[in-house]
Amino acid sequence: MSAVLSEAPLLRPMVPGDLDGVIRIERMIYEHPWTLGNFRDSLHAGYSCWMLECGGTVAGYGVLMLGVEEAHVLNLSVAREWQRCGLGRYLLQHFIAIARSENVRCILLEVRPSNIPARALYAQASFRELYVRSGYYPGAQGREDAILMGLDL
Repeated sequence: MSAVLSEAPLLRPMVPGDLDGVIRIERMIYEHPWTLGNFRDSLHAGYSCWMLECGGTVAGYGVLMLGVEEAHVLNLSVAREWQRCGLGRYLLQHFIAIARSENVRCILLEVRPSNIPARALYAQASFRELYVRSGYYPGAQGREDAILMGLDL
């Protein structure tokens, strides 16, 4: 059963003290989660890392890498109990607003073909499928492709 939003979600920058909670969620929702090092490196590199809280509970998080002309969504995750509440859309819209404020030309991301809910979220936000990266992700049965999606701003 999904949690119910009783108040507006809160977005705030991710800090190193958030990482234990982030890793707990990451391990619950992904078969091949990001490591603590991946998140530490993202913070250290100055990527745009965000926490999404609902009622004081961590409901999601994300990492956006900003470049000169493009942004890349590296991670956009919602805790299982908060999925299907519109929080992924909320965080994605936040990333789009950041990218626009930085005057980038497009946002890119990779998604597993098997992740139907995420693909639908990105399509609803007008991301287009651009390319398939063969064998990009580790998978239970070998490697899984990634669909590269993009949104022109």
